[in-house]
Amino acid sequence: MTSFRLLSRASRRLLKPSHSRSHLSAYQPTTTTSTTTTKPNPKETPLIPFNHRHRWIPSYLDSDLRLVAHISTSSSSNKDDNRVSDDPKAQASWIDAYLPRQARPYAKLARLDKPIGTWLLAWPCMWSVTLAASPGHLPDIKMLTLFGCGALLLRGAGCTVNDLLDRDIDTMVERTKLRPVASGLLTPFKGLCFLGFQLLLGLGILLQLNNYSRVLGASSLLLVFSYPLMKRLTFWPQAYLGLTFNWGALLGWAAIKGSIDPAIVLPLYISGVFWTLVYDTIYAHQDKEDDLKVGVKSTALRFGDSTKEWITGFGILCISSLALSGYNAEIGWPYYALLAVASGQLAWQIWTVDLSSRLDCNGKFVSNKWFGAIICSAILLGRLSS
Repeated sequence: MTSFRLLSRASRRLLKPSHSRSHLSAYQPTTTTSTTTTKPNPKETPLIPFNHRHRWIPSYLDSDLRLVAHISTSSSSNKDDNRVSDDPKAQASWIDAYLPRQARPYAKLARLDKPIGTWLLAWPCMWSVTLAASPGHLPDIKMLTLFGCGALLLRGAGCTVNDLLDRDIDTMVERTKLRPVASGLLTPFKGLCFLGFQLLLGLGILLQLNNYSRVLGASSLLLVFSYPLMKRLTFWPQAYLGLTFNWGALLGWAAIKGSIDPAIVLPLYISGVFWTLVYDTIYAHQDKEDDLKVGVKSTALRFGDSTKEWITGFGILCISSLALSGYNAEIGWPYYALLAVASGQLAWQIWTVDLSSRLDCNGKFVSNKWFGAIICSAILLGRLSS
């Protein structure tokens, strides 16, 4: 509307008849070619010269049109900045710069250029391994390394399964339409072969754990393979993702102790589930318009305008469960001090997130790697001081 008014005003000025030679000062001649320099005679200058040697532009019209162009460009730029996409052309990464061309689609299928998923999968494992350490001792470095590699492989396998099952849906969602399988860059058969390769490497890591952990770890594959179907069946796929992504909270303790202590491990696992409900509900708000069109479900659609109230409740339950787990593990006071810091980080996410902005939702989602790091530091310092 503003642009239309400016154009209308400029048009009226241009068409308004001039009866005075004082308007000559509003015209700025620009000489395009000249062989000699002569001083023009004002008395002989026509009112509206159309000499082909000069380009006459009304200065007020020029400024109005520049303003219109600036407004149009700014609004278009802001609209583009508010869109978070998986478009490889829009978001070039180290994969495009350093990997061979044949390997790039597979690396993108495993989301190697988006490490936040690996962090979110790895942190509950790190929490559990650190919590299982003896009082006053550092956690087992070998186990931390194994679980870090396992998180990378399992997250990649989960993304591969997700993209294979959702390839028809992904083509209809702006953020995901250029993923390797959905765009046709990789065939489903190649995706399946890559999935088998990732699972084979994951099996190599699992076999280095004790028997109890092997069975417990293998049982998580049922969750991994069934999670992508949940968005078609329930408005709570984020809760199911929480059960899947936080399985390491059970597995890490079992890998050290050879069993699980329900009083310590179950509250830790439950805290991770509520944490996932917070960050993945925020993440789901990026796709809510596309999800409505496609017909898939999410907590973002289930909660609607009440999202912040719901995730505030989940955040409180997450912190409470973490406090209970630490209390049952008889952990030292630094744990509770840093738990308060983590509470502040989670509260900042919930209170400041703009759920109508894809860019802000993605930023808050990514910031959860710091929440996981704070909790891991809290467990480490608490265990060393206990």
